[in-house]
Order: sequence, then structure tokens, then C-alpha cells
Amino acid sequence: MTIVAVHTHLLEHRLETAFESASMRFDRRQHLLVEIICADGTVGWGECLGPARANRAVVETYANWLLGMNPLETEKIWAVLYNALRDQGQRGLAITALSGIDVALWDIKGKHFGVPVSTLLGGRFRESVRAYATGAFKRDGVDRASDNAEEAARYRAAGFHAMKIKIGFGFDEDLAVIRAVRDAMGDEMRLMIDGNHGYDPLEAIRVGRAAAEYDVDWFEEPVTPEHLAAYRELRVKQPIPVAGGETWHARWGMREPIETRAVDILQPDLCGCGGFSEMKRIADLAALHHIRVVPHVWGTAVQIAASLQFIAAMVPSPVRLNPIEPILEFDRTDNPFRQAVITRPIEHDEGVVAIPDGPGLGVEINRDALREFAPKDAG
Repeated sequence: MTIVAVHTHLLEHRLETAFESASMRFDRRQHLLVEIICADGTVGWGECLGPARANRAVVETYANWLLGMNPLETEKIWAVLYNALRDQGQRGLAITALSGIDVALWDIKGKHFGVPVSTLLGGRFRESVRAYATGAFKRDGVDRASDNAEEAARYRAAGFHAMKIKIGFGFDEDLAVIRAVRDAMGDEMRLMIDGNHGYDPLEAIRVGRAAAEYDVDWFEEPVTPEHLAAYRELRVKQPIPVAGGETWHARWGMREPIETRAVDILQPDLCGCGGFSEMKRIADLAALHHIRVVPHVWGTAVQIAASLQFIAAMVPSPVRLNPIEPILEFDRTDNPFRQAVITRPIEHDEGVVAIPDGPGLGVEINRDALREFAPKDAG
């Protein structure tokens, strides 16, 4: 087998109502899919976390090395591509672009051998996973506390066992939102808060101490990802478990936070940390240090399918009769092409998502949707 073509597919949709996290404003949804075509006609699909147009440029740069290579040699390809941009790219876009390529290669490998990627990763421990709803951003033109509370009530009615909300907009406002959401969801649902690195350490400590009474499962990205000492300080000075890792790239970016226990819960993103090849190494390193892994997921159904394949193969840590089961981050924000890009949408049933069992990622791409949501200036 040889790779004969690498294509990128930009997807974009302008939102009717913009929304914000503490660190970013969204007036449109933009994602990038990667398509790799082999000489025998096998096609693999991947996705890159982060800015779509910037990722596209790096993927197209990597294509210079990919063409003519054997797609089944995923370790070799990963090493060659990483080394190609190593001098300027040990982190960031070089890794997010490589992630989308690696996911597509594993999709090809699964299709070639006629098995799901999860089988290639070592075997499926589970056929379904509980999902937690991600949403509750700060939407334009609405009262944030009541808006987030109404959203929480909808997730509760839909059967979700947990929900993650966005904070980082100021102590008083954030606590009012946390309180309103907890009242709306009741005591049964799990609640997580995500600061999107919007606080400095003193603010984050204050928020964590005050929010603890609302039974918060984890405090995600409380401070900027570069400041690992601040993460370690937060674990000591406030009571909520600290989570992070979606912006730490590859095993080298994960090594220090894992070895120094900067977080209680590690959140590598499959489409941002290096793809299946690197995600497996990161998860093994986390298990070695007894740090829980909950994958970060933010993308289209291609990323959801890839993350589900990885989750299916996650080894319980520890292995026991009633193990701690992983959970799936399930984005509920406005994105009309999220599920449209595949022919059979991946949806939940009372908060539980079935893991595809077809070859590769287990999904089929809807090319009509790729054309429909391609920006006019995609080029």
C-alpha cells in the first residue's frame, strides 16, 4: 500500500448567536478534516483540533513527506513527520496537524485489516460509554445564570449523568451561575467547571474554595497551561480535583505535568496531542503515575468516532471487578455540521453513546455535507 493523495476539508458555519469561553469568542464554527487516499482506493479520515486554516497549511506541508509512504507504518510515519518540523514544532500546530494525519492513518489501517481501531489498539473493554454534556458558554444577549440553568435542566431531562459549564468571567458572576446550574440539575447529576485558563492562581483558589460546596467533580484549566507550578499550587490550596491537558501536546508536553502530578485528571485530546499513536503513549504514562484520564473532545463526528474508538480500548486503572469507567465529552453547542459529516450520526440514548464497531473509525463520510459547509473562500 502507498499513499497517493492527501486532501484537507475546511468546514465552517456562522452562528446566529455568538458565545464565549473565558479565553475565546465563537461567532462561527470551523473545523478541519484530513482525507488520505491510498493507491488501492482505501480512504482514511482524521480531524485536527484548533484553528482550521492554520492546521490546513501544516497538513499540506506534511503531505510532501507522506506521498509514497506505506500508510500501515504508523510509527514510522509519525517519527518522520515529527522530525520534519521538529526544530520549530515540538508543540502547537505541528502536533495538531500531525494528529489529524495519524487518525486518518489508523482509520486506513482498520479498514485494511477489517477491524475497528479499538481492536488494533489492543481490544475493546466496552461497547458503550456514558457521555457528559459540554455547553453552558456565555451566549450573547441573554442572562447567563438563567440561560445555563435552563440548559442544565434540558440535559437532565435528556438523561445525561453529568454536565460541564464554562466559568472564568469573574468571581460573583461565576458563583451565581454555578449555584443556578446546581439548583436546576439537582443533586444526582455530576457538575464540572471549566475556567478555560481565565483566572490567575489567586482567583482560581478563591473560586475553587467557594464552588466546592456545590459538589463539583473537577476544576478544568483554572490557569494558563504554561504555568505548571500554579496547577500544583491549586491542587494543594483548594479542594476540587484539578483537570487539564487539552493544550499539552505529545508525550514531551505531558511528561512534566504527569510526573509532577500537576493535575488529578489528565485530558489529552486525541486530535490535538498526536493522534492514536501518541494518545496511547500518553495514557500509558498517566497510568504509570496513577493519574486518571478523561479525553477532551471538541470537533465533528470524525473526532467523536475516533475518541470513542480510543475510549473503547482504554484499560481500566486499576483493573478490578467494578472498574472506574471512562466518560465521553459530548459537545452540545450549536454546530450543524458536527453530525452531518457522517452518514449515520453518533447520538446518545439517555446519555449513553454506543461505540461504532465497523472497520477503522466505524463511520462513513457524507461528502454532500463537506461541500455544503465548505467556506466560499476555502481555496
